[in-house]
Amino acid sequence: MSVIERIGEKERAYLDEVLSYNFRSSKGSVMTNRLEAAFAEKFDSKFAIAFCNGTATLHIALEAAGVGAGDEVIVPPLTMSSTTFCVIQANATPVFADVDPDTFQISADSIERCITPRTKAIIAVSLYGLAPDFDAINAIAKKYGLTVIEDDAQCFLGKYKGKTVGTLGDMASFSFQSSKHMTCGEGGMLITQDESLAEKIRKYSCLGYAGVSARKGKISRTDIQDPDYSRHVSFGWNYRMSELCSAVALGQLEHLEELVAMRVKSAGFFKEVVKGSTILAGQKCPADCENSYWAYAARLTDDSIGWHAFRDKYLELGGDGVYAAWKLAYQEPLFENCDFIGRDAYFTRNTAYAEGICPVAEALQPRLLQFKTNYFDTEIAKRKADALYQTIRYFE
Repeated sequence: MSVIERIGEKERAYLDEVLSYNFRSSKGSVMTNRLEAAFAEKFDSKFAIAFCNGTATLHIALEAAGVGAGDEVIVPPLTMSSTTFCVIQANATPVFADVDPDTFQISADSIERCITPRTKAIIAVSLYGLAPDFDAINAIAKKYGLTVIEDDAQCFLGKYKGKTVGTLGDMASFSFQSSKHMTCGEGGMLITQDESLAEKIRKYSCLGYAGVSARKGKISRTDIQDPDYSRHVSFGWNYRMSELCSAVALGQLEHLEELVAMRVKSAGFFKEVVKGSTILAGQKCPADCENSYWAYAARLTDDSIGWHAFRDKYLELGGDGVYAAWKLAYQEPLFENCDFIGRDAYFTRNTAYAEGICPVAEALQPRLLQFKTNYFDTEIAKRKADALYQTIRYFE
């Protein structure tokens, strides 16, 4: 494999199919139904429900789990902000567990130290394409009666001890945003094996409609033509995926293995040049896991080398821009300024989100380098890895 297409003939054909419907409501959610069925099969899940994005998925997962005001949800601070925002959207309190210094994943030991009588759920992120230690996390959840939600936005077809990532928690969230393994520009999917959870997910994401269910995503024309029909049986949000996005996502899903393999191959070039380095340490992947490498992440281990100095030299020697790790969620201005649009009224803790909450993550974040892996021509990835090799040699 050298060059692959990001968007191929299947995606275009499915888009044409949707456009040929002229958006007639009688066609309902034909393409979305096909996508959901195919995604559920691909990820060994009984139920898959499509969303407008991968933040809405996390919000509704919490709503389906019964999380609300007065509850606490444990999250990692080292990840994209949606993992924390969804907790605030659900009127709950985010509680930050620290991360492992080698895998960069949420630490099970830290999770257990964060648990209080108010804890209701854990969101475990598969950061950069690697699963956290789900056996340990699930054991803690079982001990305390907690819901485990997988945030797998960066992990498609990854493996944990032979199991597909996405089948390890009570629910699993995926994102189809443009940087992800598969994309439709924006979109997401929430999967579960539990029909009662799937029923809640569907209703809460579809305006609480009476006529939708775990497997049915749209009310029928016959229903709404009856003046006595009661549409809404619960409160809900309008988080449904459009048919156009579903068409593209279905085409992407049908060559997902190829899209993932491309990233894994690209990451392999970076891994090879980092191996044995005295100034960089790559993300550690346990032997019983398979990393799907949304990005190749490495930590600068030599404190005398500045992050910007390393990045600038890499660029000078022919590399692409290096992505920095996100600022820790609780170090973002909205936490410093307490700008939660009134939702902090529901917070259960008066303790300020201050420095020292997660010392490992605080030490890691400013030293992490994220190298892109979405090289659809892997010969380019080889050249970028060589630029990284030359950069390492320069500093060593």
